[in-house]
Amino acid sequence: MKKALLYFVLGTVVSFIINYLFTEHLSIGLEIYYAVAFGFAWGVAYSLDTPDFTLLQKLGLSFVAMGLLVLVGSLIFTLEFAIPSILKFSTVFVAYYLIASFRASKTLRN
Repeated sequence: MKKALLYFVLGTVVSFIINYLFTEHLSIGLEIYYAVAFGFAWGVAYSLDTPDFTLLQKLGLSFVAMGLLVLVGSLIFTLEFAIPSILKFSTVFVAYYLIASFRASKTLRN
């Protein structure tokens, strides 16, 4: 759990810094929201990277997490601004498991 929280915090901070420095921002709140979505994806991917979860459970829980992001984003902003958080989340989620697939253990935990 500590390491998943670390992935969340580092993912959020790094994403925010990169987006803030190198992209045009609409609002600071939106940039923070996107950074949290990015960090949340790293944290969730790491948390689910265990043999305790089946592939179907991982898929289902990732969809629930994306749904939460859209719900929170549409409550704070608009649905139009909440949808890109799904793209960030799913990109990170796929990247995490792609990187893990190159390891013999098929996990980044070890």
